[in-house]
Amino acid sequence: MKAVILGCGRVGSMLATALAEQHWDITAVDANPEAFASLGENFTGQQVSGKITDEETLRNASVESADLVVVLTPDDISNLMAAQIAQQRFGKELVFVRVRDPIKAGAFKELGLQTICPSEIELEMILKKIGIKPKK
Repeated sequence: MKAVILGCGRVGSMLATALAEQHWDITAVDANPEAFASLGENFTGQQVSGKITDEETLRNASVESADLVVVLTPDDISNLMAAQIAQQRFGKELVFVRVRDPIKAGAFKELGLQTICPSEIELEMILKKIGIKPKK
């Protein structure tokens, strides 16, 4: 299986490393080449430096042959754009996109994107811990 991880921060680097350990073919992409240091010395995947919304960067990362694309930068708008490019221009079906703003997360879901919203997850965890059932 091949995955392209867009954003090599804490979560992106941990995901890339975990998938590589499971023998996935991984390409990590980040605008900051220094971010790749978090992958560690034993990371066997590819590293592509560039803007995640740039089609040339995505081509260099071989998005067209990826089974999975995960978008994990801290910028919700860039994440949306990159996820839409992966889906619409490269025909990728399995695209996960992190969205920090819960309001934007709802809008992204309406566009058919598979969103992960840390703010919503944190709220649900806190409410569950204090015995309140979260709204869905």
